[in-house]
Amino acid sequence: MLDQATRAKIVEDLIGTYETRQGLPLLSKGYPGIEVEDAYRIQEAFVAGRVAAGARIKGYKVGLTSKAMQEMSGATEPDFSAMTDDLFLPESTPLPMARFFDPMVEMEIAFVMKDALSGPGILPMDVIRATDFVVPAIEIVDFRVSRAPGMNIIDTVADLAACGAAVLGANPRRLDAIDIRRVKGEILRNGVVEHTGEASAVLGNPVTAVAWLANKLGEFGVSFQPGDVILTGSFVRAFPVKAGDEILCRLDQGLGDVATSFV
Repeated sequence: MLDQATRAKIVEDLIGTYETRQGLPLLSKGYPGIEVEDAYRIQEAFVAGRVAAGARIKGYKVGLTSKAMQEMSGATEPDFSAMTDDLFLPESTPLPMARFFDPMVEMEIAFVMKDALSGPGILPMDVIRATDFVVPAIEIVDFRVSRAPGMNIIDTVADLAACGAAVLGANPRRLDAIDIRRVKGEILRNGVVEHTGEASAVLGNPVTAVAWLANKLGEFGVSFQPGDVILTGSFVRAFPVKAGDEILCRLDQGLGDVATSFV
């Protein structure tokens, strides 16, 4: 475990990356005593600093929920982070590459909550009752802690679970109108299909991912609030993007498309 002063120094360094535009070296290598609990406390303080600067918490992401993403990161369990309102970007609006450090994109389903939901003891049926609707989403994965060999869940957790931004679609669907486990989708770059997948790759059911997160947040005394947006994790592997790329996610069962581009 790290002492409070060391955690505070790491938070300061993370905040400083926005000025220097230089990512940090792996925390797991630079701080041999660091543990996952340290990483979550660093993340908590990092988010608190953004809120103190005027942002507000608009939702949460649960990541590393699919086998593909766990293999990519070397993790054996999901991770999560709060998301502030400045991380939600308009659909079909060109995004400057200068906003990001090392962006990658993922295809996800986002839940919008109708009711408050607080763990522990949350079951998938509780999530279904508390959900207003779901929409397709593109998560832009980004790294203030630079990707390097040996990167692990400690590095991503401290770094907002590697969240850079999210773009939400505008075609809502109620959970009772679809079989969310069987939602199929494809993610295209410049008109070419990069990956296809099914939502069941996310812990067997994205609803399960939301329940997991509600229970995990309950350990920290945090609950979902009405209107919160929950990103449930990618069901395909993330891939890097560059200026000029146009990204389109297309989901079936009436969820439709969500698009963004990088300039």
